[in-house]
Order: sequence, then structure tokens, then C-alpha cells
Amino acid sequence: MSLIQEPLLPAPRPHPEEIRSDFEMRFGKHITMQASARITPAGVISAGIAVAVMTLALGYVAGSAWRRK
Repeated sequence: MSLIQEPLLPAPRPHPEEIRSDFEMRFGKHITMQASARITPAGVISAGIAVAVMTLALGYVAGSAWRRK
């Protein structure tokens, strides 16, 4: 029985317009919180549209509740 090893795929290249952010917060001497994020310009636009739609829907629901009283 022969063992066939396939070559590993190369790591994907980052998007040329990718926006990266790294964050580190310390609480005293022993607690550290780290975060990192990355997004593309299309992701920023998509997130903005999603927030706008949710705000519009919440405004409609709040307006309906206010009119019922």
C-alpha cells in the first residue's frame, strides 16, 4: 500500500485593499485583552447598509408601538 502525499496549498493572499486593526487592553497586571479585525471596503459598505436597514426597521416597530397607545 503506497502513501500519496498531496502538496499543501499556499496561504491565501490578503485582499489588496484590506483594512486591519489590532487592539490590546490591559486591566491591572494580570489581565490582558487582545483583539484584531480585518475588513475590505466592500465589507464596510455592506455593514453600513445592514445597520441602516436595522435602524429603519426598529424605527418602524417603535413608531407602530407608539401609535397603538
